[in-house]
Amino acid sequence: MIVSMTGFGYARNESNPLSVTVEMKSVNHRFCEISVRMPRQLSIIEDKIKKVIGQYVGRGRIEVFITIEGEGLSKKSLIIDWSLVDSYYESLKHAKEKYSLNDEITLNQLFRVNDIISIDEEETENEQLKEIVLEVVQNAARELKQMRINEGEKLLIDITSYLKEIEKCTYTIAQLAPTVVEQFREKITRRVNEYINGVVEEDRLLAEVSLYAEKIDISEELTRIKSHIQQFLDTLRNVENQVVGRKLDFLVQEMNREINTIGAKGNDSAIARQVVEVKSLLEKIKEQVQNIE
Repeated sequence: MIVSMTGFGYARNESNPLSVTVEMKSVNHRFCEISVRMPRQLSIIEDKIKKVIGQYVGRGRIEVFITIEGEGLSKKSLIIDWSLVDSYYESLKHAKEKYSLNDEITLNQLFRVNDIISIDEEETENEQLKEIVLEVVQNAARELKQMRINEGEKLLIDITSYLKEIEKCTYTIAQLAPTVVEQFREKITRRVNEYINGVVEEDRLLAEVSLYAEKIDISEELTRIKSHIQQFLDTLRNVENQVVGRKLDFLVQEMNREINTIGAKGNDSAIARQVVEVKSLLEKIKEQVQNIE
């Protein structure tokens, strides 16, 4: 079955004292591009995270958001600038003596000074946390994959219905094509009769009609469109976890090229209407194909 490049995955692990949440969303992209946003202490396993996700997606742009909540993520320590405390204390003593003040110097006065106290926060290494993160990433990637599969099933239904409509249109064009030649024969016969009073050189008339029929012949284009449709359907039915989006996109371009040639050769309003309908259906298929992995 085909797989869409659009999807969303979510997983969470809550275990004291930490909880890990992973969200990932994917959209269409020519290649597989994975972007991960996470706490700095997990940067060491970023390649492992991408490798896990790569087991579930073959193409698309995937944005991953990893958040960690709880205690134990970092080690905090108190830092006191004692030299600054000493300097401030000496300044207060000097002020008391200079101005004959009786106020007591308190700790509150000393430690209210900016930059005397600071807190250092060091992120801690936690091997167990890394294992949990990789497990949650895998669970989210599975959910993402399943949603992409579900979306792919919907795409398959739509595309198949569009291809059936194209087959109907090309069948109608094939039925109309011989009438165009006959209409030309009648038209040229009428015009010749107007100029030569009903005396028509049959050989020359047949030559003109034959030349015109060859000029507007669309049998090859119709055969190629039929072949492309069959290749398209075969590819949809035999995906087997392969990346097929680019191949399908190529087939759509080829069908578009053939129907444009038919439109240029057809020279008939009924055929032109069918050509417009096929081009409209191909545009819808193209939009869908661009989202296939």
